[in-house]
Amino acid sequence: LKTTNFGEFIKVQRERKGWTQTELGAKIGINSSAVSRIENGTKQLSSKKLKILSDVFEIDISKISELYFAHKFAKEMIKHNCPESTLIVAEQAIRYIKSKASK
Repeated sequence: LKTTNFGEFIKVQRERKGWTQTELGAKIGINSSAVSRIENGTKQLSSKKLKILSDVFEIDISKISELYFAHKFAKEMIKHNCPESTLIVAEQAIRYIKSKASK
């Protein structure tokens, strides 16, 4: 999964399968217009669709989730003018939250 753009990833995987946008949309339960907007980055796929996307593309859900959320977080960071160091702070927050949850 080399691309860091989730829409581009969807397009590449769809084309590898030889599917039209309509065919992919039918497999994951959205219309071809939505597939087009997701591929060109003007619409975000619902996170509820990640598991089905994983199944139809035959790619591990953790890989798809990683790319999906990395792209989502990056867009939010840019939107709010956050420095890249925010990711280091986020990693620390994740470790803290996980440690609290395990107690």
